[in-house]
Amino acid sequence: MGGQHLFPQNNAEVALIKRFFLLLQPQNIIKTMPEENKKNHVVLFAGRATAYLANEIAINYGQPLGSSTVFQYADGEFQPCYEQNIRGCDVFIIQSTFAPADNFMELLMLVDAAKRASAKQVVAVIPYFGFARQDRKDKPRVPIAAKMIADVLQAAGVSRIMTMDLHADQIQGFFGIPVDHLLASSIFIPFLKDTENIDEILFASPDVGGTKRASEYAKTLGTGFVMCYKQRTKPNEIGTMQLIGDVKNKHVILVDDIVDTGSTLCKAAGLIMESGAKSVRAMITHPVLSGEAIAKIEASAMTKLLITDTIPLRRQSEKIKVLSVAPIFAEAIRRVESCESLANLYEIAVAQRGKAVKFH
Repeated sequence: MGGQHLFPQNNAEVALIKRFFLLLQPQNIIKTMPEENKKNHVVLFAGRATAYLANEIAINYGQPLGSSTVFQYADGEFQPCYEQNIRGCDVFIIQSTFAPADNFMELLMLVDAAKRASAKQVVAVIPYFGFARQDRKDKPRVPIAAKMIADVLQAAGVSRIMTMDLHADQIQGFFGIPVDHLLASSIFIPFLKDTENIDEILFASPDVGGTKRASEYAKTLGTGFVMCYKQRTKPNEIGTMQLIGDVKNKHVILVDDIVDTGSTLCKAAGLIMESGAKSVRAMITHPVLSGEAIAKIEASAMTKLLITDTIPLRRQSEKIKVLSVAPIFAEAIRRVESCESLANLYEIAVAQRGKAVKFH
């Protein structure tokens, strides 16, 4: 063919061809890859608002947080930046979206930065999912903010959501991506089993909306439950409240997902004590605790408020005890990465019988 040789003509050409094909062998290609490309493909990052919890999650997961910074402009604008290579990684961004709205904006910017840095997938770990109380149109001309938040997160590039105790379970349906909905009962129930005489406990819901949550606790521990019926005159202001059920000579535990101003909780506690209960306490997942909420709780009939650290506690109080959700989120992240089921995560948490133990 035009005088060109199709086959090697001497030993030197044969040796060169053999060396070429040897270099193409997979084991040799792997050996020549830079060490930085052999790193763990799972990377955990923290938003500034939830750095305290993200650090605990990382400790329980057994891997340090990834390196990131936030540049702050003089006018309040900010710019997050990843300080390490995340190309091809599964990036978990841990950030609760409580007020101010900058916390949500920072989460979106971290997601966008990860996508533009060629992350394989981005998982938003949102211990407290803000705006969840706006999950329906309860009057004309109002937004369904929870659905809007879901749309924005997906548009930013989130491929999975991990959160805890949504205000309404149906919010999971607002997303077109997988949602891992974890339960704070995985922390609360082991604590109760270790510290309380279950036979003397009665669970209570401070309003009609929380009846399902209270009944689930009662069913799991084999106790009864009661509920309070309230009528609001306007948001964060209660008109009337009535107790449905008998609480005489019982130690009552109020359960709910959010405590904001504390008005409902404190009024329910007073009503329960007036109805003949021996004592009243509360277990609330997300401690928003706006304004004078802590002062109200300290002055209320409640002897103890048990909360989690999905939101940082504004100030310490002798009546408030905090349990960490870090072990639950760490185990959920591990299972997602190893393609294991989360179905029995609750049972395993109960079996551990610990308040903040590392899962095995």
